[in-house]
Amino acid sequence: MATLHPDEIAHYQQEGWVVPRFRLPQAHVATMAAALDELLRLNPGVRPEKLVSAHVEGDNGEGVRGVRHFLDLARHPDLVELVSGVIGEDVILWGCHVFCKPAGQGYETPWHQDGHYWPIRPLATCTVWVALEPSTRANGCLRVIPRSHQGQRLHPHLHEDRSDLTLNQRMANGTFDEAAAVDLELEPGQMSLHDVYMIHGAAANTSGQRRTGVALRYMPATSVFERDLRPVDGQSGVPVNFAQRPIWLLRGVDRSGRNDFSVGHRS
Repeated sequence: MATLHPDEIAHYQQEGWVVPRFRLPQAHVATMAAALDELLRLNPGVRPEKLVSAHVEGDNGEGVRGVRHFLDLARHPDLVELVSGVIGEDVILWGCHVFCKPAGQGYETPWHQDGHYWPIRPLATCTVWVALEPSTRANGCLRVIPRSHQGQRLHPHLHEDRSDLTLNQRMANGTFDEAAAVDLELEPGQMSLHDVYMIHGAAANTSGQRRTGVALRYMPATSVFERDLRPVDGQSGVPVNFAQRPIWLLRGVDRSGRNDFSVGHRS
């Protein structure tokens, strides 16, 4: 089984992100590439950067028709084991977002903090970003600001009323030093993990190569998915329905005792 090595855990805790040595086997990458093709076929009217809750099969109530293989990926024991190395043994899956940036016209993802968008209290999440295709500087790989998670502070975000962005909330100018950014270039099957407070973003894809990653969201069961919260009240640029989104307890027990694992699940 996969595991995060002690040096990888230390890097995550210090820097706010890590690229583990573990990667998906080639056969699994091929399976997910086929699932991506199916997801795109099922959602011709959705921008491919905005395939939210792709793990919820069929009509997911958030404007996307999901594909089961993404749930299987999120629940895979190897990934759950990796995540447990940084959030603990009680692991809840609560989200999955496929970011597919078409060649030559892939949208920018502005600098932001994930916690600004999400109804989790206390705020705590590890995102596992799995590359299904090469993710490079040229085609708009994920960029992070090291150590920006320290202090667990959410900074002000400004709304941008634009149609060419993955998300419509951007960090205010002067909040951080963009020159400190690290580009997380990944090969298919590689992945990065990052903290909910990490400042990150991605440039537009103006290259001739498509870039696709799957962002899998996990929270410790000491936190609560507060379904009545709407942190940006429809201003994110991505339609979401937190009130009806299903979540899964993948390992351990619900330490909070308040998470609802029945909402949104079909019989």
